[in-house]
Amino acid sequence: MASRRSIVPRDLLRIRTASDPQISPDGQRVAFVVTTASDERDAYPADIWLVELAGGEPRRFTTGAVRDSAPRWSPDGRQIAFVSERQPGKPSQLYVVPADGGEPTRLTALSNGVDAAWGPVWSPDGRQLAFTARVGGWQEPEREEERRKSKPPRVITTLKHKVDGEGFTFDRRPHIFVVPATGGEARQLTDGDFPDTFPAWSPDGTLIAFTSERHPTRDEDWAGDVFVVPTTGGEPRRVTRTVGPVRHPAFSPDGRWIAYVGSPYPTDDGRNARVYVVEVEGGTPRCLTEPLDRGVWDFTRIHWSADGEWVLCVVRDRGNCPILRVPLKAGKPVDRPVGGERTVTGFSVARGSGLVAFVATAPDMPAEVFVAAADGTGERRLTDLNVAWKGEVEISRPERFTCRRDNVDIDGWVLPPAGREPGRRYPALLWIHGGPHREFSNQWWIEGQIEAGAGYALIYLNPRGSQGYGEAFSRAVVGDWGGVDFADLMAGVDEALQRHPYIDPERLGVLGASYGGYMTNWIIGHTDRFKAACSENGISNVATQVGTSDIGCIWTVSEQGDVPPWDDLARYVERSPLTYVKAIRTPLLLLHSEHDLRCPPEQSEQLFVALKRLRREVVLARFPEASHGLGTLGRPRHRLERWRLLLDWFDRHLRPSAAGPVAEPG
Repeated sequence: MASRRSIVPRDLLRIRTASDPQISPDGQRVAFVVTTASDERDAYPADIWLVELAGGEPRRFTTGAVRDSAPRWSPDGRQIAFVSERQPGKPSQLYVVPADGGEPTRLTALSNGVDAAWGPVWSPDGRQLAFTARVGGWQEPEREEERRKSKPPRVITTLKHKVDGEGFTFDRRPHIFVVPATGGEARQLTDGDFPDTFPAWSPDGTLIAFTSERHPTRDEDWAGDVFVVPTTGGEPRRVTRTVGPVRHPAFSPDGRWIAYVGSPYPTDDGRNARVYVVEVEGGTPRCLTEPLDRGVWDFTRIHWSADGEWVLCVVRDRGNCPILRVPLKAGKPVDRPVGGERTVTGFSVARGSGLVAFVATAPDMPAEVFVAAADGTGERRLTDLNVAWKGEVEISRPERFTCRRDNVDIDGWVLPPAGREPGRRYPALLWIHGGPHREFSNQWWIEGQIEAGAGYALIYLNPRGSQGYGEAFSRAVVGDWGGVDFADLMAGVDEALQRHPYIDPERLGVLGASYGGYMTNWIIGHTDRFKAACSENGISNVATQVGTSDIGCIWTVSEQGDVPPWDDLARYVERSPLTYVKAIRTPLLLLHSEHDLRCPPEQSEQLFVALKRLRREVVLARFPEASHGLGTLGRPRHRLERWRLLLDWFDRHLRPSAAGPVAEPG
């Protein structure tokens, strides 16, 4: 390891990341997406790759586009559908290509493009594809003289009128389409002023299930329903009973059941997402995962086993995200075919053999493709996309610990600085996750590796509010932001310092994004133990965030105990970091995306103005055209500049102190 170098920000441009593994119907090949970061393009080019289960090197299958994604095998395995940005400056469209190679055929030419996030879905007979696309919206004129004229006003009548990363969406709702696999006009199956998403074909090809918010209070909650619509067209029929959010409907192999991910709480945040099944004709849904007291990772699709006896899902469990098999019939135990100290980010199931292809990541491994039998036996790794790069760098490996507080275990990790030398003390950064109902998990974390490579130890924790520890643990911060979560974080820092004496307690920094930015702002208004701080896309005034955020009118109100600010403004003032600005003495770097619709820039601006008026040390860096997920989803050049600003800031404030000797534990 001595000959290996530390990881630096520009290593972002070297790493290949695998995602969306799709196993062929015969279980012989896996198609997946490989994404890289390009400094030259200032984008994330993505190609579809193939790997044989019998062995051999994975190979690039598509090339030349800005981004190819969402590969889906035809039922006979002869074709692959995918979504692509093949025309520069134009929205993504749907394509098909022979599975053995050839020229892709474009199937759609829609003005708003095809949504890759919900993926194309083949009909059982392979003759059609269902997909989701936004309908309507103002279109940029083609003639130059028209483009110079004023744009029309946006006349808004709904609360849900914008989405971070997408902009204003009130006049272009997503709907379900079908298109012939041989080409032709795409046919719109659903319409109306509500989003229709996650299409799924019935095994007999007569119905498409989808999710939608078509109930009267849809503007005031997250509730939705599973609907079915005839593939020939007609009025959608509601299958579920409008009790809470729903995602990822999937028909059972015999067509009798629809499984989906949902929750019985229409507005509450921090609840466990659960797997339900409901009969296609309707009735009372049955929850399959309630006894687990663990949330399903609702960004990953669920799948039926080939025999229809199980539903497979990814769950959030104490910093790991394994695949579970949940039995359809009561009395059988829940099975964990894919586990370990890692995070599964996507998977698919072969229709005949039941083989499971999945992508997993671990603290020392960017995402790679694996395959296993339905029961988890015979697991094999199919890719090693970063083998050459990993041979060059020193990857820091975290050390997990637990501290006990209020009779509750709080999980934490310390990521040592790269090249740590015995007898030296090192500065450390407390990293706070967002959410608050997210969590740190055992996965590849380029952010931590870069900061460890710069000579910092990282302390990161899953305080109360985090997912993966049960619903009561996650809900403990609702109505108590800055309370139990703050105390848990400080207790975790104390435990980390006691266990790792090479960390210099006089050179601590704190940082976080989104809710982590809120907690950073809160912490420095309540303690001076940190010598520098960085708050990214955070919150300083909870009351104003309610009315300016894309989700604030529901999410923020729910998080504050389901009481809006006009009913109890004092509650919001008390829980706003801005209220305690006079106590802030810690030098603060504020990073904010100018197109952030989740935690708008005014949140950092308010804190910046107050601190400048108080003549405290504060810097505000604004990132043009960037949205909320700057640190993980921002354009590559923005991310590189962000790391430069962040590391320069902490170097300036945490490096000057002399590194005193430390006694190594025996």
